[in-house]
Amino acid sequence: MLSLMKLSVFKTLLLCLFVFGCTPKENKTIITVNGPVIPGDMGKTLHHEHLLVDMGGADSTGYHRWDKDSVIAKVLPQLIGIKNLGYKTLVDCSPAFLGRDPELLKKLSEESGIQILTNTGLYSAYRGNYLPKYAFTETAEQLATRWIDEAENGIEGTGIYPGFIKIAVERAPLKEINKKVVEAACITHKATGLTIMSHTGLAVPAFQQLEILKNYGISPSAFIWTHANNEKDHTKQIEAARMGAWIAFDKFVPKDTEEYVAFAQLMKDNGLLNKLMFSHDALCYQVGKPKGGKGKGLGLIERHLVPALKDAGFNEEDIDQIFVKNPANAFAIGVRLTN
Repeated sequence: MLSLMKLSVFKTLLLCLFVFGCTPKENKTIITVNGPVIPGDMGKTLHHEHLLVDMGGADSTGYHRWDKDSVIAKVLPQLIGIKNLGYKTLVDCSPAFLGRDPELLKKLSEESGIQILTNTGLYSAYRGNYLPKYAFTETAEQLATRWIDEAENGIEGTGIYPGFIKIAVERAPLKEINKKVVEAACITHKATGLTIMSHTGLAVPAFQQLEILKNYGISPSAFIWTHANNEKDHTKQIEAARMGAWIAFDKFVPKDTEEYVAFAQLMKDNGLLNKLMFSHDALCYQVGKPKGGKGKGLGLIERHLVPALKDAGFNEEDIDQIFVKNPANAFAIGVRLTN
């Protein structure tokens, strides 16, 4: 058990077979920056946040752009704050070239007691501003090779492993670069069992991505439709959830409380509460902003949305489903195929 951090994801899953008595297909492992945990230890989770984000562009970003101590001074109190509110895990969604810093996340995790997941993948939204040059010339298979290497050998020699695949596409019909990134994610999923979380927004690109997954023989249950709150035709989210996809409303601010409660009720009425997740998409530290920016904090959901859900008749089992069971099932390692 002491050597888990030095094992590839594949070896970790084999170890899971003997130690936890499960098989990879049973989805019994979550990969945090401090190593694997079983889903039952994930606890209450914020599934989509950014502890640090650098929007300077792929050509200029790098570890030289931020001071780790300054980031910790701003972000650590927020993590301690959500721990005091009962949260145990946070999923950090800043990918490479957009502020991913695995060693910083590990330090924040160790000092706060909050489990943190980081990722592999690339962000192809916003006209490719956050893509390295090689993303435009390499094939999907070549991109996937890079991501699979991170999953098997760790990120940049840190000994820290990704817990999911983070990609992004435009909020419009998919462009070729978007399709390539999605295909790379599919190849990576089949090799590693890492879940695909895609910054998506509208239904058109969401269903185009689900079609690509289908072409690779991958179940929609391997896909998180991120920023699904941007699509106002809620029949689309219901349709995707019935297919098996995870539906993420993850830009919560208090003024949207009524909308989020209403959507939760819609999902519950359709027997799909087990496919719903809520988060803030908070930008806790923004590189280049004075004092790291204002941000919107990580406690808004617990202070505003959760009480409103309870007032609307959602019981503790429902709350547990949204914030504990669903993230644990969504991020558990396991290749999810259509057959």
